[in-house]
Parts: sequence; C-alpha cells; structure tokens
Amino acid sequence: MTQDIFGQTVTLAPGGSLESWNATQMAFLAHSAATPTHLAETLTTAPDFALGHAVKAMFYLLLGRRELVATAQDALTQAKSALTTSSVTRREQRYVQALDIWMQGHPKAALDIFADILRQHPDDALAMKLDHALRFMLGDSTGMRRMIETVMPAYGTDHAARGYLLGCHAFTLEETGEYAAAQAAGRAGLELCPDDAWGLHAVAHVHDMTADAKGGLQWLTGREAAWAHCNNFRYHVWWHKALMHLDLGQIGHVLDLYDTEIRREKTDDYRDISNATSLLSRLELEGVNVGDRWEELAEFSAKRTEDGCLIFADLHYLLALVGDHRDQAIRDLMGRLHRDAARAATDIEKTMANPGLSAAAGLEAFGEGRYGQAFLALARARKTMQQAGGSHAQRDVFERLTIDAGIRAGFLDEAEGILADRTARRDGCLDGYALTRQGLIEDGRDAARVVARMPAE
Repeated sequence: MTQDIFGQTVTLAPGGSLESWNATQMAFLAHSAATPTHLAETLTTAPDFALGHAVKAMFYLLLGRRELVATAQDALTQAKSALTTSSVTRREQRYVQALDIWMQGHPKAALDIFADILRQHPDDALAMKLDHALRFMLGDSTGMRRMIETVMPAYGTDHAARGYLLGCHAFTLEETGEYAAAQAAGRAGLELCPDDAWGLHAVAHVHDMTADAKGGLQWLTGREAAWAHCNNFRYHVWWHKALMHLDLGQIGHVLDLYDTEIRREKTDDYRDISNATSLLSRLELEGVNVGDRWEELAEFSAKRTEDGCLIFADLHYLLALVGDHRDQAIRDLMGRLHRDAARAATDIEKTMANPGLSAAAGLEAFGEGRYGQAFLALARARKTMQQAGGSHAQRDVFERLTIDAGIRAGFLDEAEGILADRTARRDGCLDGYALTRQGLIEDGRDAARVVARMPAE
C-alpha cells in the first residue's frame, strides 16, 4: 500500500500503476479526454486494484447509456473479486459498496456512502468529484453545495485538487443563487488549475443567470485552452457561448457554433444531444428556421427510445423526435416512459413518473400545436423539474417552452407569473428572452382588449 496524490491510502505499489492512478484522478477532475486512457493503464499494471474497477464502472454509469450498464456490471464483478484476493482499505471497500447499491438503481443511497467516505476522508478529491457529479445528475444542488462546504476546510493551499474544489464550489454557489460568490470562486479556482473547465463554465453560468451575455463572451474568449483538452464537455462550453450569442440576437454566430463546434462530432452521447436539441428548440422559439439539423439528432434519438437511464436524457431525445416529427418513435418513447413510471422501483424510474410523464406529454403536445394542453402539462412538471437533473441553464429550455405554450394558448397571466419567477431566480435580471416575452404578453392583452371592444354580431 502507498498514498496517492491526495494523501489517500491505496492498495497500489509505488511506481507506474500509482502514477497512472494519480493521472486518472487529476484528469477526471479536469474533465480530460485522457481519463479513460490513464485508468486503462492503471488496471493493466494493477489488474487486482478494486478501487480502479469500481471507478471504471462509475464512469460508465455517469455516461447514462443502457448498453453500458452490462460493462459497468462486469467492472463491479471484478471489483468484488479483487476484494477477496487482496487486502484493501475500508475506504476502498466503501467505494465498491456505493457502486453496488448504485447499480441496483439507488444512486441516492450511494450518495449516503459517499457522504460517509467524505466524513472519514474529507480531503478525498475523487469521492468529492464523484459525489458532485452524481448529485448534479439527480438535481440536488443544495446537497452539492452542502457537501463541498463541509469538506472545504480539508483543502489547504497545498492540496493538489484545491482549484478543482473551488470550481465545484463555484458551480454550487451559482446553482443556489449566490452569483457574486460563484464568480469569485470560479476565477480563483482557475488561477490554481488553469485546465479547470468546470470552474470556468460555472462562471459562464453566472453570466447566463445575470443576463450578461456580453460579459460572458468576454470571459470565455481567449480562454479556450481551459476546455480544449476536455472530453465531450468541451461541446457544452461551446454551447454556453452559443447561448450568449443567442441572447444578443446574433443568430449567424449561433448557427456557426452549432455546426463547427457543438455538433463537430455527430455523437449520440446524451449530453451532446441535450446541447444540440435544447439549442435548436431555443432557436425555433425565436422564429429561426434551423433547416434539416433536427434530422441527424432524431436518427440517434429514435434508437434510444428504450434507454431509460435518465429522464433528463429521455426528454432531450424527445425534443429531437418532436423536432423531426418522428411519430412512431415518439409513441415508443412515451410508451416506455409509462412502463417505467408504473414500475417506479428505482430512483430513476420514480423521476420517469414525476416529472417525466407530465414533461413528456407537454413536449409532445407542443410539437403538435396543442398549446393549451402543452402548457398545462409542462406547468405541472415544472414543480418538480429540478429532479430531472442538470443545471438551471439546461432546464431553462423547458421553462421557455412552458412560457411560450402559455402565451400561444392565451394563458397570459399564468405565463407572466412563470416569467416573473424565472426572472426572480436570475437575480431580477431580464435577458433577451424575458424582454421579448413581456412584449408578447402585452401584445396579447392588447389584442384581447380590441376583441372585447368589438360589437357583437
């Protein structure tokens, strides 16, 4: 046994396997595309490393793909086998236990085990980041912040992951409405770890939530190296830049970023699909003709109708199917959602029921022009949409669709109320979307007054 880069005892001998394990952890913190390469090197040189197999499985689960569940199960089996053939620490055992219960469909219970690990080892940056990632997927922003602030005292100036911790703290501060503090933490983290794409993107979120698109573009421009090394997360940072151009009405820049960066690689990763579908939806709400861009997204999404790993992913697959009018695939996905919701045996299946069913029904109705039904369904889902996971910025596409459905259906007071609540969460700042919708609501009221004054026939 020896100690890793964060001072945690691991069942690895000094040398190559420890070096590659340290590289794995640092790459994971930075969202680096090299993460799986380093982990593969670790397990090649240390095939009985239980923690390595457990983390490999967790990485697969975080990808949210049904076909990778079996691969994750194989890694869990290897991790359990390694526990019986070598002496491991209690901390490493707890990782395997967290994975086991996560694999059974109970990620919230896995978080309880991560919390236990962090109580014993608050400076364990790997556990911190995994806990952070899983809470993000479950929409637990208050839990994310609480966890980060609990372990923060253990991260002194000499801790190798202090910059990444500050980046995570910045994101939790932003998601809980502390915008000035979030910006300060994100900037401080990036100074310590210049490749901290997560912290850089947390500051981009602040600019989004405070309607400062110009400031956001200034923040991102020239810092491309901070996310160039990333896995597909780099497409998400480009997505943020596209949102800023959209808010400024610079549609040409948005479409160019979509084609050259956001969909540079035509992947079917749910995170890439969510970037693309939510951006196209926003564009169409602004009256932009997006051409045939829905088609390739719908082709991928039609093959994911039976996935069911995350409601966040399913709803974005549905956006693609609705955007390209794939009626049979829409029916297939809706049918599977109903089956999962009826079972509701796992944490994920419960989100299929709530907010999943109402949100999906609303998206389907919106695509068919049934705006009254779309508004009622989306407004119902809105009450628990946080549980779908993701960030405020990512879920905002559903907020916009709800408001637009309300305006188109004539529910002007209700749409105005939701718009006001959206603005309040954004520190009272009005972005381009809010200003435009306020105008549409007033236009709708003016039209209603004209109709009311017309003489009856």
